[in-house]
Amino acid sequence: MSRRRFLGLGGAVAGAALFGAGCGSGGSGGSGGASQLTFSLFPDPTGTVQRLVDRFNAEHEGEISVTLREMPADSGQHFDTIRTELQSGQSEIDIIGGDVVWPAQFAAAGWISDLSDRFPEAERADFLEAPVRANTYEGSIYGVPWYTDAGLLYYRRDLLEEAGIPEAPKTYAELKGTAREVSRRNNLPHGFVFQGADYEGGVVNGLEYIWNSGGDVLDGNRVVIGSPEAVSGLETERSMVADGLSPRGVSQYKEQESATLFLRGEAVFMRNVPRMYALAGDPNESRIDPEQIGVSVLPVADTSIESTSSTGGWNMFINARTEDQDAAWEFINYATAEEQQKFRALEGSVLPTRSALYEDREIRDNLAIVRLGEEAIRSSRPRPISPYYSDMSLAMSDAFTRSLNGDADPEQVLSELSTDLQYIVDQG
Repeated sequence: MSRRRFLGLGGAVAGAALFGAGCGSGGSGGSGGASQLTFSLFPDPTGTVQRLVDRFNAEHEGEISVTLREMPADSGQHFDTIRTELQSGQSEIDIIGGDVVWPAQFAAAGWISDLSDRFPEAERADFLEAPVRANTYEGSIYGVPWYTDAGLLYYRRDLLEEAGIPEAPKTYAELKGTAREVSRRNNLPHGFVFQGADYEGGVVNGLEYIWNSGGDVLDGNRVVIGSPEAVSGLETERSMVADGLSPRGVSQYKEQESATLFLRGEAVFMRNVPRMYALAGDPNESRIDPEQIGVSVLPVADTSIESTSSTGGWNMFINARTEDQDAAWEFINYATAEEQQKFRALEGSVLPTRSALYEDREIRDNLAIVRLGEEAIRSSRPRPISPYYSDMSLAMSDAFTRSLNGDADPEQVLSELSTDLQYIVDQG
């Protein structure tokens, strides 16, 4: 096991050991005895989160007052900051805005509250299935889905139509054949771009190749990522570069780098997240018109496999040490309600987690990606739900990047990774 992976293991194991006495800031004081709560989230350039907080405070004046605390924009730094505070037991944060991969680790360490009684199954049924699953750990639910994300296949609809190709490819073989034909026909440098860098997005892309080839990572606590299907998935990812359909630099690409090439008109296909669609309407970002772009589900190894992508997005948790749990829940209930989710969708361009909003006419008319990407959003699935996911992700990121770069054979990479992941799970 590499030193990086070994050191990464310490995070999850240390979590439970370091959890000590303390409390969040929730409690009465100031402002006429109102409950003072702190809500943490990464920077929001749209300003819609602060507006939502201000609306809540105005409606609950004298009862509850929420302060928005800005966290690091980098997801890794954000996670480390939250984890360190929660481990100390002295965090001032009461309501945690958190990634979909955090609930199991935070719940296993006792850092966040079990919301099963406050958020019963009857109410969970109003939300998309995958985000609810991502917030569920050992039969209990620890977070409420706030907004969601998923991997989509973007393509040049206009160029496919000119080539007489009526729809997006369904299989990897079709993707490769179409990418090769259309890129040559239009003298484009690239057939397909995606995210292969050594970061969480690279893990997500690798997992999607594995899932859409019939493989998986975990079966309970048993690691199954060394299966022939998983190997086939990474072989397909690697072949995109080896066969010249994707640039060698794709192993350094994140979402923005991929979007830049595609929106410059330099690629036929792109795997990316929903928010990148909005860039097509910005003349400073794009040389192609949104009408020239199609959106579909990700391709699969063969049509017997149902296409899926990785569920992303953000959720709301309550610090288990917060004194006023009821007030914290009042804010979560407000922020994740249909009215506020619609506001955030229209004004902040984020995808709602309430199923009914995907039928809302105003949202469908004003947020095109909801119409175009709905099938992929509804068919997404969570990454492995494990208290040790952060450590597993470090190992997967390193392994997937080595495979993509051709530094090692995918079968060898996954054999080593399988051993490392099983060690992480067993030690946990």
